[in-house]
Amino acid sequence: MIFNVNVALTWILFLALFPIAFFWLRRAWRILVRRDFSEVALKRGVSPPQPEKFAPFEMAANLVAGVIIVVVIVSVLLGHLDYGTWTAIAGSTIWCKFFFGFALSRHAHAGISRPKA
Repeated sequence: MIFNVNVALTWILFLALFPIAFFWLRRAWRILVRRDFSEVALKRGVSPPQPEKFAPFEMAANLVAGVIIVVVIVSVLLGHLDYGTWTAIAGSTIWCKFFFGFALSRHAHAGISRPKA
């Protein structure tokens, strides 16, 4: 048997979707149900002065992205999506979630100066 890098990377991407979906849905649950704003719009590990102000946006981003990833996982397991489609959906979702989270954290910390070291 010859090792095929493409097959290995496909499996790595698919298996990585499980913890990604879990963490994003868990963060949405913490914000929505438990009212835990400790992970909202973090910048360098620090919450903004009013994290509850940005919590609905963070919760929505985590919930939508997590649900999309779960739908992709189920669709792949049921054979409804081909390789090109599910990798495009999963990759686009991951990148959009990262960009939105980055933009939200920068917006939440706008006007706050970083302490001098």
